Amino acid sequence: MSILAIDAGTTGVTALVIDKAGQIIARGYSEFEQHFPTPGWVEHDPEQIWQATLQAVKESDAINHGISCIGITNQRETAVIWDRQTLVSPTRAIVWQDRRTSIFTEELTEKNKGDWIRKKTGLNIDPYFTASKFLWWKRNKPEIWSGVENGKYALGTIDSYLVARLSGGRHHITDASNASRTQLMDLVTCQWDSDLLAAFEIPRIALPEIVSCWGNLAKTDPDSFLGIAAPITGMAGDQQAALFGQTGFDEGSSKCTYGTGAFILTNTKDKIVISDRGLLATVAWKSPDGEVTYASEGSVFVAGAAVQWLRDQLGIIESSAQVEELATTAGSSDGVVFVPALTGLGAPFWNSEIRGSLLGITRGTSKANIAYATLEAIAYQVGAVVKAMSEDSGKKVALLRVDGGAAANSLMLQIQADQLQAVVVRAKNLESTGLGAGLLAGLGSGIWSSLDQLRQLNPAAEEFAPKQDRSDSYQRWLEAVQATSKF
Repeated sequence: MSILAIDAGTTGVTALVIDKAGQIIARGYSEFEQHFPTPGWVEHDPEQIWQATLQAVKESDAINHGISCIGITNQRETAVIWDRQTLVSPTRAIVWQDRRTSIFTEELTEKNKGDWIRKKTGLNIDPYFTASKFLWWKRNKPEIWSGVENGKYALGTIDSYLVARLSGGRHHITDASNASRTQLMDLVTCQWDSDLLAAFEIPRIALPEIVSCWGNLAKTDPDSFLGIAAPITGMAGDQQAALFGQTGFDEGSSKCTYGTGAFILTNTKDKIVISDRGLLATVAWKSPDGEVTYASEGSVFVAGAAVQWLRDQLGIIESSAQVEELATTAGSSDGVVFVPALTGLGAPFWNSEIRGSLLGITRGTSKANIAYATLEAIAYQVGAVVKAMSEDSGKKVALLRVDGGAAANSLMLQIQADQLQAVVVRAKNLESTGLGAGLLAGLGSGIWSSLDQLRQLNPAAEEFAPKQDRSDSYQRWLEAVQATSKF
């Protein structure tokens, strides 16, 4: 009997088949299209996400692996709307990277007198979160919004949408970790909050039921899902799932996932840390008995996406994997500084209007220097978040566990270790997000009975210790951020 883990990311869907030893025995992957209808807008077609899910599961040959349970993890904050009967979406999803709702910042800041929204949700007023995306539909798509208010359409995030599709529309649920990213859930009660719903003008009838992150959560409909009838027993947002997959169960455990963005989480156990340094408080996971584990989080909007930009827009590399080799040939940025604010800057800066910049270019600047500066920029953004976390807790982060596709880049991880002056540990399994969904599902179905049984399932593969001091280079990067902010 095996576990099927569905990891619905920002650019594609991965399906993993995981055995009882926690080993990945099969996988499938399918990309879907990114839509950029106007500058600052990012959209996905929900139907394309669903078809990518079906394709990835087919490629994994899950049907022939005796699937006993299913775990789901997903890109967070992305807003989806769909017809409860037909499951068809009347408009594209608004992706977490989308900045169109910055037009509401002033209005929402006015409603946030006394900072009550942040204190209740752990989240800043920013276009990043789901609630303002729902509000945009209300203000701009009245013909659709009427269906939301009369119960025809459901609102949710990608996890909710996938459960609806997997179950043939029988279930409308979200887990507490995803719900905590909408800006509509009270962190203490883990329930939708009436004051937040009123502030963002969202009808409760449209929202899913909030459930725990593991347990008997839902069941697939074989007629809808490739003939597979199995319980859905694990759910979590991608970054929380990655922390779980890294077995970061102890207070102070920290991880960074380098994907499209970079996301740093530190386990704070039962403490909700409302940061004054630009970090977020979030639910890490909620157990079936109601125990909630929280985390402090810093979200970097552009990490691997900066490398994709070098590939797709500048043509400096032909594949993302080539960036390490190219940067190594330069050996340094030669004074070039890259601020990769291609969709604004997230934590700890929170500037939705800033654009990216390349500074320090000369006639001698090569594409290899720019590649090196890109890797520095990814590491330095993460470094700014980790510094804020250390200041919040009063404790230095001495060890950072890392995963995600870009964590295969050894040069970048060495730059990260140098900048942090801390040990960076690359996991054996870089797909910690999908693995985390699988571990949650296995826990929820009884394959494993406790967190302690999971601790040895994703050991360290390689450690990077500091080799040099990059404080001067990091300071130049911070100065470049300040300079860029003025434009």
